[in-house]
Amino acid sequence: METVTTPPRTELVKRAAELGPVLRASAQASEERRQLSDEALEALSSSGLLRMRVPRIYGGYESDMRTVAEVLAELARGDGSASWTASVWLISSWMVGLYPDSVREEVFADPDVRISGILSPGAMAVPTDGGYLVSGKWSFNTGAQQSDWNVNAAVRPTPDGQFEPVMVLIPIKDLQVIDDWHTVGMRGSGSITTVCQDLFVPAERVLPVGPVIFGVHPQQQDPAAPMWRAPFMPVACTTVGAVAYGLAVAAKDAFLERLPGSKITYTDYTEQSAAPLTHLQISSATVGVDEAGYHVLRTADLIDAKAASGEQWSLEERARARLDLGATCLRAKEVADVLANASGGSSLYNSVPIQRIERDIKALNLHAIMHPDTNYELYGRISCGLEPNTQYI
Repeated sequence: METVTTPPRTELVKRAAELGPVLRASAQASEERRQLSDEALEALSSSGLLRMRVPRIYGGYESDMRTVAEVLAELARGDGSASWTASVWLISSWMVGLYPDSVREEVFADPDVRISGILSPGAMAVPTDGGYLVSGKWSFNTGAQQSDWNVNAAVRPTPDGQFEPVMVLIPIKDLQVIDDWHTVGMRGSGSITTVCQDLFVPAERVLPVGPVIFGVHPQQQDPAAPMWRAPFMPVACTTVGAVAYGLAVAAKDAFLERLPGSKITYTDYTEQSAAPLTHLQISSATVGVDEAGYHVLRTADLIDAKAASGEQWSLEERARARLDLGATCLRAKEVADVLANASGGSSLYNSVPIQRIERDIKALNLHAIMHPDTNYELYGRISCGLEPNTQYI
């Protein structure tokens, strides 16, 4: 085991920024391949950034939430699919950090291990001698083909005849891959479907997910570690929300990069930058970028503050984490819509990043956990004194 010193936030964000040119240059190749290009995968793997949610005792960094958010936002400025895939690997590493020591020692033998994961239960875990027989499928399994392990949700029967959600940890080599990732957004994320039938999973690789969602981690071997002093959903919401925020920044970057020399066809504006409409579009987008960042970073800071103090999360605060995620995604979509609309017909070419950025942001807004309307409604229910209509809070 290799205990390391956690690099400061500035260093990790700098590493992410240095990957930007590689990720931008390979984004189209990742799109066409429908999973990360070799160049993007190597850049992420060798950067050490995937160690941010790995336990320190196994060579990880146990980085705070603000650092994770800023790093993912910076990666998204290079390529949304690369950042999204990294976000899933980081969330899944956090989850595996809650398993017993014997499991963690096996999985984190390589601290740069890549673990994909699915939170939506797509399988049944039937008890058997020494473990469970798992059967089912998991769609939208981001980065699975480029991962070593998969930590996926299933349900298992309980003595009272009900079913309990659990996370099952499975080596990727034990799963069948269905290559069905043919989409218009997040094309480079390789979010294919995986399937298994009567696959034996040892009992130690099965983790009850209910306590994890509520921030109770009975199997966590280092309860003093701040990284796990939070309910799962605020952590997950902030992690994926950072990708949407970074894509909003990327949209502004892409627009301003093409602006010099651009004109507005069929008008007398030989320089688009001279048009008052352009000034309004850029200003509107800037406000949207700032608001997206505010929402996601506010939750990140709250996670870190509560981790340091040990203060418990209220129901309203947990719902607000979902609200902030929805607001981040909505603001990012508004930014992309404004700037894509201002980019003209030439932006339809695959070689122009704004069209890909807009598609990626739209894809995130359709994600069941990230959908603004769903998150807004949930917070509204809580504010009106109603019980939440989901356990994912």
